[in-house]
Amino acid sequence: MENYKILVLDPVSEDGIKELLDHPNYDVDINTGLSEKEILEIVHEYHALIVRSQTTVTEEIIRYARTLKVIARAGVGIDNIDIEAATKHGVIVINAPDGNTISATEHTMAMMLSLTRDIPAAHKELSEGKWNRKGHKGTEMYGKTLGIIGVGKIGFGVAKRAQSFGMRIIAFDPYLSDDKAQEAEIEKMEVDEIAEQADFLTVHTPLTPQTKGIVGADFFEKTKPGLKIVNVARGGIIDEKALVNALNEGQIDGAALDVFEEEPPTDQELLSHPKIVVTPHLGASTVEAQEKVAISVSREIIDILENNTIIHAVNAPRISENINNELKPYINIANHMGEVGIQMMNRPPAEIKLKYHGELALDDTSMLTRSFVASLLKPHLGENVNIINALYLLQEQDVVYKVEKKGKAHGYSNYLEAELINEDETLILGASVLNGYGERIVKINEFQVDIKPTKHLLFIDHQDRPGIIGEMGITLGTHKVNIASMQLGRHDAGGNALLSLSLDQGVNDEAMEELSGIEGFNGLKQVDLS
Repeated sequence: MENYKILVLDPVSEDGIKELLDHPNYDVDINTGLSEKEILEIVHEYHALIVRSQTTVTEEIIRYARTLKVIARAGVGIDNIDIEAATKHGVIVINAPDGNTISATEHTMAMMLSLTRDIPAAHKELSEGKWNRKGHKGTEMYGKTLGIIGVGKIGFGVAKRAQSFGMRIIAFDPYLSDDKAQEAEIEKMEVDEIAEQADFLTVHTPLTPQTKGIVGADFFEKTKPGLKIVNVARGGIIDEKALVNALNEGQIDGAALDVFEEEPPTDQELLSHPKIVVTPHLGASTVEAQEKVAISVSREIIDILENNTIIHAVNAPRISENINNELKPYINIANHMGEVGIQMMNRPPAEIKLKYHGELALDDTSMLTRSFVASLLKPHLGENVNIINALYLLQEQDVVYKVEKKGKAHGYSNYLEAELINEDETLILGASVLNGYGERIVKINEFQVDIKPTKHLLFIDHQDRPGIIGEMGITLGTHKVNIASMQLGRHDAGGNALLSLSLDQGVNDEAMEELSGIEGFNGLKQVDLS
């Protein structure tokens, strides 16, 4: 049995890493507070690193660590690890996404209670000898409405605890099913509706392009008076400048922040605002949470090094080492199908049907399925989604999927089809890789198309009529958007049709609004591919 060396660079619970410390095949060195230069001098001899948030694992460290196989973050965030460099050098990065669930849930409730009863300010005054009962009139949580944006494990935990306080729960989450909401006694709403009805708001989503600033100036303009906001999730979900403005203008009543756009934060107006309660990113800072995350990463390090079993990887292994060259183009088209599918639908799917036809169906298609699902989930669940954890995360969202394989493909040597279904809509995408021409999307719903995936795509559902394409061209030209290629799918003249455009630039909101006003244009979907 091979011996492995583990380097612990940040303070972690020694009870949590006991399995590693006691294991006969592992030598564990706990060496915290090192500079990058000091790490570079010793890192080459280690097989795994364990960090929290203090140590930054740079590309240079990863490059020098010639025997390194795993970097473990004893926590959720991975901002201090160069994921791209780790992937490039074949190093698996893991974290412990579930270890702090209870701690973050309880800290959310603590922040809410501190805010509603003005506890920090009252404590400060009394500790300075000032008895000021009249200056700290609180608000009851009983009978109030709590809005929750993001109903994962922590969001559900907060909802359950808030219900015990007698609160009504309203929530937004694109993957929250009607059945799950009904079972948990949660009312599903859109973000704007939450703004209009909530007395309290808490956010529990990853920070993604879709969630960045989701609580901002537009949200505050719609809020009812007296709203109190809590963020124990990620800095940036709440726009801090808009938050301060909303407090100063009386649009909302208070906020409690444990996380910030920049950490440590330096905005003194934010930190010293009399209506904001702040803590220094303490959501996971409990004895129990630190032990849980240490146990989680310790066990997974052992599984990876000895059994090649990976559960919580946040990066994918290099495709060149694991995937047959013939499968690579199909992985690319599966990725693009996922990106197109999630952007063309108004809401995420509750059900996915994947079909593989032709010679492709005779091979192991699990990598294609995982690639498709990972691309589909990333816009809502963040960059942590990858081919390793995609199906696990899909199951967590209560999305069902099934795979069908057939040995023959009509018209194609190989054919992939994805059907995405939710309660309001169904989207069908078909794709293939054409010999000499590369990737192609060949079907969208009932239309046969021939679309090469490019960075900027625009799909227009419309009623076919003379001149309609000319009007579209003039509008795009006015806004300096160049059409690289165009393809029309239709059945009958004058009937329903689908126009697919590859563009050299993205279409801005003003141009999209003008396009929507063209007579006969029924629906437009802009898609940006990575």
